[in-house]
Parts: sequence; structure tokens; C-alpha cells
Amino acid sequence: MPRFSRITHDPRLFGGKATIRGLRLTVAALLRRLAYGERPEDLLRDYPELTLEDIREALAYAAWRLEEEEHALSL
Repeated sequence: MPRFSRITHDPRLFGGKATIRGLRLTVAALLRRLAYGERPEDLLRDYPELTLEDIREALAYAAWRLEEEEHALSL
């Protein structure tokens, strides 16, 4: 497993979902906003504690999660 130093999982925040450095911002919420057309600059404005490196690592984390092994279901 790659090391993602900016991605944290705390059971007290969002039920342990992946967050950015323990902030009240999940990786999924960040990605959703980017997917709907917001720019990184918008996120940086709305979350002053967020950095461009946080956004890059969230994208890398999502890409890594999508590369996990998948198994076809038999129907």
C-alpha cells in the first residue's frame, strides 16, 4: 500500500471515512466538488487550511483505490 501522509482515517470523523489531514473534509467530498466543475482554487478559497498538495494527494489516493483488485460476479 502506498503511503498517503495527508489522508487520514479517524473513527470519530465521518465514521472513519478518508479525510484530508483530519480536517472536516472527506476525500469523497473534495473529489465530488472537482467532478462537478469546481476548480482547485475554489476549494482553496473555501478551505483556507487546505493546500494544493492535499488536493493532489486526494486524487492520487482515489486513483490508488480504483486500482484495487476487482472480481467479476457470477450471475
